[in-house]
Amino acid sequence: MSEQFDAVDVIVAKRDGRRLADEQIDWVVDAYTRGVVADEQMSALAMAILLNGMDRAEIARWTAAMIASGERLDFSGLSRPTADKHSTGGVGDKITLPLAPLVAVFGVAVPQLSGRGLGHTGGTLDKLESIPGWRAALSNDEMMRQLEDVGAVICAAGSGLAPADRKLYALRDVTGTVEAIPLIASSIMSKKIAEGTGSLVLDVKVGSGAFMKDAERAGELARTMVELGTDAGVRTVALLTDMSTPLGLTAGNALEVRESVEVLAGGGPQDVVELTVALAREMLDAAGRPDADPAAALADGRAMDVWRRMIAAQGGDVDAPLPVAREQEQVLAEADGVLTTLDAYAVGVAAWRLGAGRARKEDPVQAGAGVEIHARPGDTVRAGQPVLTLHTDTPERFGRAREALAGGVVVDPQGTPGRRAPLVLDRVAAG
Repeated sequence: MSEQFDAVDVIVAKRDGRRLADEQIDWVVDAYTRGVVADEQMSALAMAILLNGMDRAEIARWTAAMIASGERLDFSGLSRPTADKHSTGGVGDKITLPLAPLVAVFGVAVPQLSGRGLGHTGGTLDKLESIPGWRAALSNDEMMRQLEDVGAVICAAGSGLAPADRKLYALRDVTGTVEAIPLIASSIMSKKIAEGTGSLVLDVKVGSGAFMKDAERAGELARTMVELGTDAGVRTVALLTDMSTPLGLTAGNALEVRESVEVLAGGGPQDVVELTVALAREMLDAAGRPDADPAAALADGRAMDVWRRMIAAQGGDVDAPLPVAREQEQVLAEADGVLTTLDAYAVGVAAWRLGAGRARKEDPVQAGAGVEIHARPGDTVRAGQPVLTLHTDTPERFGRAREALAGGVVVDPQGTPGRRAPLVLDRVAAG
């Protein structure tokens, strides 16, 4: 077919700070997906977008073009409303695991299409794959059946959703354009809108262990995504949440599943419970269940019942013991005082180096590897007391994990005990 535009003209327009016409955006995304626009040309355009930005209408059109590159799911045949959650990723962020079954307790379907971990942030599918027998890949028919029967599904996104995003995501990773807010927002929202959910709650992380280190840029990303969802007819709200310290007391795969089950059993770390309940309230409100009490459903076992059914429906053995790493090593407090810093990024990199994460998409992960946390910022500790336990099957990894933690665990002899940062920093809604 003869091409409607020339890629160089589109690149030059954005390089010179002009806004792209709807037709240019539609063409360039489609042509890139078809292989007509080369990787080096899309790299140049991505860099121009990073440097010069896009306005709200441009970002909305770019997102729509990414959606149009693939299939759309349709949940309108379900007997219940749909709500979904997306986190921008952090360390110890196992919230999806207790959250999906918790929201499903109240007659809301939760289609949680999730991904694998890359770098220091863990992937939801990697965590669940530490459960013997559990499988991530479901057909659309299987997913629909499970949503109707159980109410919640956590599975891999099919390759048919926003294929343009998959190509562009890989390209951004190797061209220094990951941070472009229009491209981050359209990447996340094209998949979520194509997924067909009726409402969406975004958990935008802020801090050292997050993709967005500063609150101002995180706020801009949250506003952009809320606008995109709203413009596409999806009820969208975002919470900005703290990721300067890991969530909960574990970072790893099986370790985080174990902690999630504790939360579903009515226990678990306070911060994980707090954020799970806060996000559940937002999802239930957006799905038309404002009077639901998610805290009660965690405490009384109803969420656990849905969890067991959800895991079993995907072949998982809910009662099988979870994998345990062959080797453990403790990190001890070096002085008496107050733990003032437990840096999320340092812990995330340590868990990754122990084998819990991957450097490339094709790398395997160790189910039992990771970091267990024994003290939180604000806790008083004694010299020689264990602050962390490192878990791995390959003990030669301990040295590199300890290097990652250098400077990330700070005990201050003059520190003030009990001081903790708030977890939810802000809320962004349409209007």
